Amino acid sequence: MSTDDLFIKDLPSAGVTHSPSAPPTELERRERRRSSRTSNGSMASLRAAPLVPQHKHIWVITGPAGCGKTSVAEYLHQAFSLPYLEGDTFHTPENVKKMAEGHPLTDADRWDWLILLREQSLQALHSSETPGVIVTCSALKKKYRDVIRIATYHDPTVLVHFVFLNASESLLMDRVRGRQGHYMKDYMVHSQFESLEAPQADETDVLSVEASGTSVEVQKLALAVVKKVMEKDAGVA
Repeated sequence: MSTDDLFIKDLPSAGVTHSPSAPPTELERRERRRSSRTSNGSMASLRAAPLVPQHKHIWVITGPAGCGKTSVAEYLHQAFSLPYLEGDTFHTPENVKKMAEGHPLTDADRWDWLILLREQSLQALHSSETPGVIVTCSALKKKYRDVIRIATYHDPTVLVHFVFLNASESLLMDRVRGRQGHYMKDYMVHSQFESLEAPQADETDVLSVEASGTSVEVQKLALAVVKKVMEKDAGVA
């Protein structure tokens, strides 16, 4: 007699019925009800209610070259499943060529680019049920940020936030030097810091994030500030 035969033979003595047509015992019925309640409770705890903000949010990840805008934006994109617009891809070929040759962009070079980013962000918001969109844009000057802020003027359901990744010039110079094949050169970091108008206290839509740490550390800090705003708008916090 095999081990399986012995196990099957012993089961009836434990009061377990094997016939498919036999009705379950009262003990089995109670056990099934208990298992069902446990399973349903576990699934409910895993399926937390999704955040439903009252507004649509444009999250602009800002800061000079090397601060980690792309890394943070991609992380938030994955964390919240929001559309993501990489600002650099919207530059004209002339702008890219100019930067690759080491020439800083002027206000005139940036103006149409900023307007395009704003319009593309609004299009992404209204073309789906998404509660937000993530955009990377250096937005070094207040007037550049103001161009994006116009998105809220004609639609009170839209809110704009700037996640400002703050780090020293020397650190960002080192980071950009380590890049391979990117058109932004390390000496361009200095020109960006010369143009930079750090957000002031009256720019209440700016959320400053310390960006001197590792990529993972910066990602988590950015996630925390974005999540806090989203939860508050959804009535969770």
